[in-house]
Amino acid sequence: MFTGLVQTVAEIVGRRGAGGDGAGKLILRLKEPWHDPVFGESVAVNGCCLTLERWEAGGVMHFHTLEETLRCTNLGKLPPGAKVNVERALRLGDRVGGHLVSGHIDGTGRMLALARRGGDYELKLTFPPELAPELVEKGSVAIDGVSLTVVAVNDKEGWLTVHLIPVTLAETALSTRKAGDALNLETDMLGKYVARQMRLAAPERGTERSRISMDTLREAGFL
Repeated sequence: MFTGLVQTVAEIVGRRGAGGDGAGKLILRLKEPWHDPVFGESVAVNGCCLTLERWEAGGVMHFHTLEETLRCTNLGKLPPGAKVNVERALRLGDRVGGHLVSGHIDGTGRMLALARRGGDYELKLTFPPELAPELVEKGSVAIDGVSLTVVAVNDKEGWLTVHLIPVTLAETALSTRKAGDALNLETDMLGKYVARQMRLAAPERGTERSRISMDTLREAGFL
């Protein structure tokens, strides 16, 4: 588990195939090396939960990347030299300063714009239509592993906005993204269960309409 609070940025210094099966190896160099890396520990790289296989002096870390990971996230598209966000797994008893993040990417969106809004910055991006039920205004979303609050959602046009404070822009890889780039998305874990319960509660054809609605859930404190 993670919190979406990025601890450092890393540079992709290499990638290679792993036996021709579509999987691969991802090699990163941390901006701020860790003093106590542990073989087999879970690390969120751009929000993707990966397993540390090997490390070298100077903060160089090696990860195995599954074919599914490369296909469903932006890790298969970013070239050597690209920056990625990195977070170590949450320890029991640690503060959860962001929100609970599993490291399992639900889909990717495309960055539309990043513009200044007063003292903050507004990031606008698309999202896959199947994620619409799990995205709500003032709800949580992890974008490239960064815990952020949804400001606005447009289901019809398929975009959402979040605001970034200057320190988030300065200390994460989001500052290096440009319009058209793919961004990893993980929706709020609790929202997924609520959306599933609503689907399970939906009546079969010809029966009475379910009385559970978004207003019902909001009044009950779920949203």
